[in-house]
Formats: sequence, structure tokens, C-alpha cells
Amino acid sequence: MISGKTTLIAHIGYPTESFKSPMIYNPWFEQKGIDAVVVPMGVKIEDYEQSFASIFRFTNLHGALITMPHKVTTVRLVDEVTPAVHIAGACNAVLKRPDGTLLGDQFDGAGFVRGVLRKGRRLAGARVLVSGAGGVGSAIAASLAAAGVGELALYDTRSESAEGLARRLREHYPALKVSTGSHDPDGFEVVVNATPLGMRADDPLPFDVTRIAPGCFVGEVVMKSEYTPFLRAAREKGCEVQVGTDMLFEMIPAYLEFFGFGSATAEELRRTATIAY
Repeated sequence: MISGKTTLIAHIGYPTESFKSPMIYNPWFEQKGIDAVVVPMGVKIEDYEQSFASIFRFTNLHGALITMPHKVTTVRLVDEVTPAVHIAGACNAVLKRPDGTLLGDQFDGAGFVRGVLRKGRRLAGARVLVSGAGGVGSAIAASLAAAGVGELALYDTRSESAEGLARRLREHYPALKVSTGSHDPDGFEVVVNATPLGMRADDPLPFDVTRIAPGCFVGEVVMKSEYTPFLRAAREKGCEVQVGTDMLFEMIPAYLEFFGFGSATAEELRRTATIAY
């Protein structure tokens, strides 16, 4: 039951139809007796900065989850950011502190990497290709670098985004081999779609699946459906895959701690979640 005492966590992005977080957080809050609720808020790019400032004036707002397409813009809208945000160049969580200042953090990459490792996949020394150098792709690339991958290839239709991410990674991980400009998956051990391709039924696949080896691990960030056309094609090749919601379940415990709501395991969250597609 939402009341006048309920703490609000905004879930800001556009479009909202694919949002899955409320179906994970809210059942968990209810089970734990926590008077809080995650509320989807659809905000278009052209309205975001003004809307962000207005939303954070709500007196009962505790913070926000930030998703596509606003993670990069959010970095300059908060008062302070963590080192994870500096490296990724993107922010997906904002905490409104008691004095009204805003702290930005980033959990996408940690959630993705934890999901891969939990499946028993070795990342140390691996050759990895990430398509998409926006907010989520940058965070995943940063966490993959921290996990010790041997080579990281970055691709984005906006070449300047991939190049900027590559520069930041080289600054923090000078021993890491980083390349840009190609999304040919041939020869890579891990391939990640960190683009919105797969959100719409008529989207092309983000990679040429015929060039992906059967032993490759394929990861996805799109949550429009559990198994996107890309993941289905990869599974048909014999690849092990990670669905978009796996990243969510792995990162939400960190979110809960960030917002001061205690902690949970991915398994606990899966037991209470009511995700629908």
C-alpha cells in the first residue's frame, strides 16, 4: 500500500515499456515490510535535464534509477560521483542525501560481470567484444577491464563514443589491449550487445551471428523479452548466453545497499520477483 509516508525511488528512462526493475524491487520491499516503491517515469531526451531537476525537488524522493538514454547526461547533473562513474562516463543510480546534494554511482558493469562469473565463465585473459559505448556499454567495459580481460574491442555507430571510452580505459588500465572500429565477432571468447538493438521487432541483429564461434559466451542488455532474437540465434549456434535480466538481479543488491535498504542475494530477489514480458 502506497501512502503519504512512502519513500519514492524514481526509475527514469524512455521508453518505459521494457522496465523490469519495479517487478523486482517492489515485491522485495513488500516482503521485507519496507515502505518504499520504485516508480517508472518516462522522460524523453529533450525534456530530461529540466525534468531531472524537478523530480529531485520532490520531498519524498530518496533517489533514482537511471536507464537509457540518460546515463551519460546524468554525470553532469549530480554533485558528486564515484570512481566507477568516472571510468564509465555514465551514471545509473542517484542518491539524494539528507542535505539535498546528489551522489551518482554506477552498477551496470558490476552486475553484468558478476552474472558472467556466476555462470562459471572465466574472464581473466579473455578476448572480449562490446558493441555499444553508451552508458551501459561503457560501464560493462570498465568492469570487464577490472576483471582482468586480456583484450577489449569496442564498437559504436558513433565512433567518438568508442574512442572516448577507449581513452579512459587506457588511462586506468595501461596494460589492457584496447581496439575500436569493428564489430566482427570472429575470434572473440565473449561478445556483448550493449546497444538498444532488440528493443523493436524489426531491429537488425547487433552482430553477424554466423561469425560467432559455438564456444563463445554471448551477453545481452536488452530486456524487452527474456531471449531476444540475438540470444536465440546465439543459442542455436551452441553458445552459452546471459539474458538482460541476469545483470539486473546481480546489480540490485548493490543498489539496495547504496539506497540504505539493507541487502539481498540474487537468489532472494528471484524468489520474490514478478517479472513479466
